Amino acid sequence: MRSIWNGAISFGLVSIPVKLINATENHSVSFRQIHLTDGGRVRYRKVCELDGEEVPSAEIGKGYEDADGSVIPITDEDLGSLPLPTAKTIEIVAFVPAGAIDPLQMDTAYYLSANGVPAAKPYTLLREALKRSRKVAVAKFALRGRERLGMLRVVEDVIAMHGLLWPDEIRPAQDIAPESGVKVRDAELDLADALMATLGEVDMDSLHDDYREAVEELVAAKAAGEVPRRAEPEDTGGKVIDLVAALESSVRAAKEARGDGEDAPVAKVTSMADHKGGKRSASKAPEKKPAEKKPATKKTAASGTAAKKTTAKKSAAKKTAAKKRSSAKSAPRKRTSA
Repeated sequence: MRSIWNGAISFGLVSIPVKLINATENHSVSFRQIHLTDGGRVRYRKVCELDGEEVPSAEIGKGYEDADGSVIPITDEDLGSLPLPTAKTIEIVAFVPAGAIDPLQMDTAYYLSANGVPAAKPYTLLREALKRSRKVAVAKFALRGRERLGMLRVVEDVIAMHGLLWPDEIRPAQDIAPESGVKVRDAELDLADALMATLGEVDMDSLHDDYREAVEELVAAKAAGEVPRRAEPEDTGGKVIDLVAALESSVRAAKEARGDGEDAPVAKVTSMADHKGGKRSASKAPEKKPAEKKPATKKTAASGTAAKKTTAKKSAAKKTAAKKRSSAKSAPRKRTSA
């Protein structure tokens, strides 16, 4: 990777020669300005306001516009003569916990590479000291004509530097937050927590630029002479929604997206009042216990035995009566004399 600046890290009396390398790159799709009539490129020309002539880069210098509109020429030699100790040095001024740096201050990121064999030992020393202390270094450096603030930290086995905005370059957040009278219920917070837990963590390497891919597909389609299909964006702004219902739907959708299934239960919120005063939550009905069988009492057993004896006696009496009727029919009848 090509370096954009060569200098040294000033670590007390230790000097570490380093190269500054861009740690990021821009992958956005770039467009050119064209003339709609014939498709010709539209380019900018640098023209002098006094004579109207185009000026080549070699004849263009710097100038500072004063409050009254007058321009004061400033040359590179003027800037180079300034007593700036950070012109070729990244001067470490303090070591602080990483949490002491407001993310709002973070700007462009760079890698610092040891420049030459003699720089390897002090470079490694600073890297290991940052690791063991679990702190970051705050430093000053000069780049592209201005002094900047930086933060040095360890990324894997490399010292990285984030350009920082100066504290007075951060705008105050006054009059931006919603009015203080807005209240959020515990039920809404519980559902928000459930949604956060359902979404869980993400592998940052799996994230990609969907818009850039769509633009590339659009360009490819038009280059092939195809008419791209226009998708109307969904209008989701300016609508008053039921916050709890939206959160519940979000939890359900997040579960389905993570493969938990459509029938996965959605987090339910119960009011804190339901748990005070011994009230039972309505979301879970009490289970009914099955009826227990009572053992038979002695009286019931005795009555059953008596009933069996009575039935046996009746059956015996019926059999005796039937025998008597049968014998009476079979006996011969006596004739009577006249």
